Amino acid sequence: MSVVKKIWNSKLWLLIVIVLLAAVNWLASIYHARVDLTNEKRFTLSTPTQKILKGLDDVVVVDVFLKGEFPSGFKKLAASSNEILSEFKEIAGTNFQYNFISPDDEVEGTTVKWGDTLSALGLYPYNLKSQLKEGEKQQLVYPVALMRYKEKVLPVKLYNGIPNIGRQEINSAEALMEFELANTIYKLTHDDKPMVAYSIGNGEPPAGSYITYDLVESVLRPNYKLFTFNLNIQPEIPDTFKLLIVVKPTQPFSDIEKLRIDQFLMRGGKLLFFVDKLNAEMDSLRIKNEVIAYDRGLELDDLLFKYGARINSDLVMDLQSDKLPFDVNGNGQFEFLTWNYFPVFASKSDNIINKNLGFVSGKFVNSIDTIEAEGIKKTVLLSSSPNSRTIATPALISGKENVNAPQDDKFKKANIPVAVLLEGKFQSLYTNRLSQALNDSLQKYDAVFQQQCLIDNKIIIVSDGDMVLNSVQKNEPLPMGMNPYTYGTQQQFQFANKDFLQNCLDYLVNQSGLSEAKAKDYTLRLLDSKKVTAEKTTWQLINIAVPVLLVFLFAVIYQWWRKRKYTK
Repeated sequence: MSVVKKIWNSKLWLLIVIVLLAAVNWLASIYHARVDLTNEKRFTLSTPTQKILKGLDDVVVVDVFLKGEFPSGFKKLAASSNEILSEFKEIAGTNFQYNFISPDDEVEGTTVKWGDTLSALGLYPYNLKSQLKEGEKQQLVYPVALMRYKEKVLPVKLYNGIPNIGRQEINSAEALMEFELANTIYKLTHDDKPMVAYSIGNGEPPAGSYITYDLVESVLRPNYKLFTFNLNIQPEIPDTFKLLIVVKPTQPFSDIEKLRIDQFLMRGGKLLFFVDKLNAEMDSLRIKNEVIAYDRGLELDDLLFKYGARINSDLVMDLQSDKLPFDVNGNGQFEFLTWNYFPVFASKSDNIINKNLGFVSGKFVNSIDTIEAEGIKKTVLLSSSPNSRTIATPALISGKENVNAPQDDKFKKANIPVAVLLEGKFQSLYTNRLSQALNDSLQKYDAVFQQQCLIDNKIIIVSDGDMVLNSVQKNEPLPMGMNPYTYGTQQQFQFANKDFLQNCLDYLVNQSGLSEAKAKDYTLRLLDSKKVTAEKTTWQLINIAVPVLLVFLFAVIYQWWRKRKYTK
């Protein structure tokens, strides 16, 4: 008798099976292996993300505020968040924990609800309204998370799109979720912040003013080592700075200042411009009810032209715009109407700066032309809607313009660029035209003139200085991208200006290497609606009838086998 037969007859097989099952379960608790069969590797974390998670030296806790009854879109967002967080935990182990919390729950040890705390942190909810039989129902949804590491806390936005979340918006949010979470972990766990210079000396708003509060305190200081830099006084921009940011200058740049900017770029420094070429301010419009927009004379045209872009002396008007209150009938009763000089921009390029980016608002914005520059790649980051136009300067802007509906036939231009990314080996503006005075200023500090960038470099130019400034209401700064006129009303909406700024900064100076994670793209595979309608009955029969028939077939075969075995 064989050994196998002896074991079978002695009933030892049951013990062996139990031992094998216990061993398999024990090994499975130690070793994990999964196969990602999706075409875009949806469930495979990028190498930089895995490296960040494996390098955690303490516990990272993520509190996600997507617990409760939501519309289907936000339910799917919650499920996707749970999936990606479980993937993070697989890699990081006990050093990564996450919880789902309802915004209606109270903060532990207080009587304050989480929703109120999030709003106080500048994480405003989506106000969803549904019409029920008993009336209108209001629901506030916070698609955000708070990430904690040691004594540090940072917010994570899981969704930046429109309130009426759809399949495409969910798809974009899912594709970007790994980057948002991993990038926040990187910021929490790394203290080696890049050095950034904020330019002053040409009429820029001070870094400590109310209108730069959100820019400085929410974006720059928490993530970068920020210094103010006066181009008038300092002999050159040190190479220790990774980026020079120029925000809404109002006074002209001299040749020596432009040379310092130019040589900083040639040595590898990045540039980020938010420039209003025209003088057109809302404060003047409030006082006089009309204002004439005219060129500031910043003297930056030749510098930007050499690098491949030109900010035009015009204003972009768009039917897709933000709203302002207007006294339509002259009786003191104000109505919110779109103000065509405050266009709202959507991103149309596939650059990772624009991934999952919501609408960005502007104020008195100029158009940008890209210029032929050898070896320079140009990418339009923000542009107008298909229903826009430009008006030349000097232009008279009147507060009475919106009393009558705009003439739609004048808004025929589409995709007017207002923000561009330039990449490549830039040529110096001063090649073959360096004056003796400028050359002497370089030699005075033992600086060597560079005619061309040593390596590929990057510049971002935005033709709106107000885009990254915040409004002030009752001596309190509002969040960036918030309209002060709709703030506190049912039409309140925070535009994605801060997200756009942060994406630009990340692209220019981010050291985490997470561009691979941000470049992920999920394909939205929709069913063919015509084919579904035509073959509906067939597939219903296959899914309902076939399993039942298979059960009956198995029963018949089983009974036949038993009858044949036990019938003598």
